[in-house]
Amino acid sequence: MRVVRWLGTLLTVILFLAVLPAAAANAPSPVIQIESGRVQGVAKEGLMVFKGIPYAAPPVGKLRWQPPQRVEPWAGVRSAVDYGHDCMQFLFPNDAAPLRTTPSEDCLYLNVWAPLQHAQDLPVLVWIYGGGFVNGGSSPAVYSGAAFARQGLVFVSFNYRVGRFGFFAFPALVKQGGLVGNYAFMDQIAALKWVQQNIAAFGGDPHQVTIFGESAGGMSVNFLLTSPLARGLFDRAMIESGGGRDTILPSPPLDHPGPRGQRSAEQDAVAFARRMGIQGEGAAALAALRKLPAEKITDGLNMASMFQQRDVYSGPMIDGKLMVQPPEEVFKQGGEAKVPVVVGANSADLGFPRAHTLAGLLAPFGAQRTEALAAFDPGGDTSVTAVGRRIAMVRDMIEPARFVARHAAAAGEPAYEYRFSYVAASMRGKLPGAPHSSEIPYVFDTIGKSMWANFGKSITAHDLAMARTVNEYWANFARTGDPNGPGLPRWSRITPDGNELMNFTEQGAKPEIDPWKVRLNLVEPSQP
Repeated sequence: MRVVRWLGTLLTVILFLAVLPAAAANAPSPVIQIESGRVQGVAKEGLMVFKGIPYAAPPVGKLRWQPPQRVEPWAGVRSAVDYGHDCMQFLFPNDAAPLRTTPSEDCLYLNVWAPLQHAQDLPVLVWIYGGGFVNGGSSPAVYSGAAFARQGLVFVSFNYRVGRFGFFAFPALVKQGGLVGNYAFMDQIAALKWVQQNIAAFGGDPHQVTIFGESAGGMSVNFLLTSPLARGLFDRAMIESGGGRDTILPSPPLDHPGPRGQRSAEQDAVAFARRMGIQGEGAAALAALRKLPAEKITDGLNMASMFQQRDVYSGPMIDGKLMVQPPEEVFKQGGEAKVPVVVGANSADLGFPRAHTLAGLLAPFGAQRTEALAAFDPGGDTSVTAVGRRIAMVRDMIEPARFVARHAAAAGEPAYEYRFSYVAASMRGKLPGAPHSSEIPYVFDTIGKSMWANFGKSITAHDLAMARTVNEYWANFARTGDPNGPGLPRWSRITPDGNELMNFTEQGAKPEIDPWKVRLNLVEPSQP
């Protein structure tokens, strides 16, 4: 049935393209007026696409480690046919979403895909990329918004500062007051404000904005859900492998040690300055830091080295203004934005084991040690490494997703949980399940551009059908706050204490009670 439905959808798209008016098929390059000036994009296959639109001034020179500033208006028509630079970073060679630009500090740009012929007030979908807050950008081919635009949405992606450009709390900055430290989150809020102010020019409705992201992008969605400064900037939220508890990347306080002995973000910034040979904590030291070449600021920081640089790089921090508390605490207190949510993780997701022996892995379970061993190694024949990964991914990604979904449901909002378990036909037998980030090409319907589908080699009809199914669920949610739609298996809401989810399996989309609920219950903290 899935193949038949996919073939029917494909035939509909082919017929639609075949009958496009000649004017649309050969449309002139569209020009749109936005607040800062006119931009010219490209028209292609019934869509209009704009890339490299600045949403803030270049954060360079004196604007390094400053909140995003207003774009200087321009005269004439600005070309918006190529991506702007992705943000400065030390590239990660095995990145599942390789960048297609040269990274630069001048990077605060966004991109828009929209139907070429459309009515106004279309729903808007805004993507936030992952990369551990040290890598990532909006240019990877797998992040194309074309499939969403073909479903009648206006799609937006944007760059935000990463690494020490995005998170830095040097004492001289803190003393200046105002917003400080979490520059990446300031960028995200600035991009969402741009959407509110400009998206109607592309046919979008600023009152129907859905944000979604994966990994660090999913963590960013959790931040935006719980930040008082992001209120009113979006109406729905989707979190892919974004955690939800303060486990995988605990946020240090801005200017004092944390309750668990964490160094402050200030201490990390001072340590980095000294590593660069810069002494002191005042204005002169800050000026010297701003004069360092961008490559010195990155200093080899990426997803492979970030945990080795934990004493000279803080990551997201509790700054008291953007992030008042860790998102987990805000969720517990019911202080998050009250919006519909979709949240989930993958069947072989990311997790960081806390021990390297079986005894060490089972010790946190205490009296439930035997039950935990049976749950995480039911056959009794799995390696210690594999058991550790199973425990870690449930603790760091899968149980926190249920935690967020349940709290949204308890607040009376529609909440939907998923598990992504699908592995492309060409990769089966090579992977233990669906790895971290492997759902992205299915969400975007870009599996031919992803390493998780072998970059288009040997893609089957079932692979294509799954991509279409997932993309339809996500688009439906962006339209209505409900992922369900004609021809799709019914995805039930999760209840405040429930385990309902949609499992995307190799047999298709399968609504069920979480088959791993015992594992989740075992790792769930005793306090709700």
